[in-house]
Amino acid sequence: MTASPPRPRFRRSWRRTLPLAAALLGVLPLAACYTPGWQTIPANAPQAEVQSKLGRPHETYPLGGGVTRWLYPTQPFGQQTIAADIDAQGRVVGVKQVLSMQEFAKVEVGKWTKDDILHHFGKPVETSYFPLMKREAWTYRFKQDEAWDSMMNFYFDPQGIVRMTQISPDPLKQKESHGLF
Repeated sequence: MTASPPRPRFRRSWRRTLPLAAALLGVLPLAACYTPGWQTIPANAPQAEVQSKLGRPHETYPLGGGVTRWLYPTQPFGQQTIAADIDAQGRVVGVKQVLSMQEFAKVEVGKWTKDDILHHFGKPVETSYFPLMKREAWTYRFKQDEAWDSMMNFYFDPQGIVRMTQISPDPLKQKESHGLF
């Protein structure tokens, strides 16, 4: 009687891994279907629906025309702020994520003020003052183009007018480099 050759180890480990891989493949379609609660709030919904899905707003600001902006920030470490605009009748005008390139592009240098920035994006994660420039800077964390951990910086003159914007890497999210890959 001849002894059978030993089975290769990779086959045993593959057999143990196969059920796990199958389970993960089963979960992936479910993950792809996930929609954040704020994205399911339709226009004209009652403000109670916003509160039931998002809770009480962390910040509220008047936008004019009887519209109030409810903000749900994830700062200081998060990269999103959800804004729900509510009309005078308590109905949803719209809900969106405002820390994005599309929303930052609406800022008009030379026209927008600190109040405009505050009412649109909420409280900054950080403020700084640069005495040589005579500029105050407000900073917001965001995910640039859904890929890059970034900071949006708004620079205000002494009158509180936006004079410059700047995008920089988020130092909190940068990996340390030791000279070699």
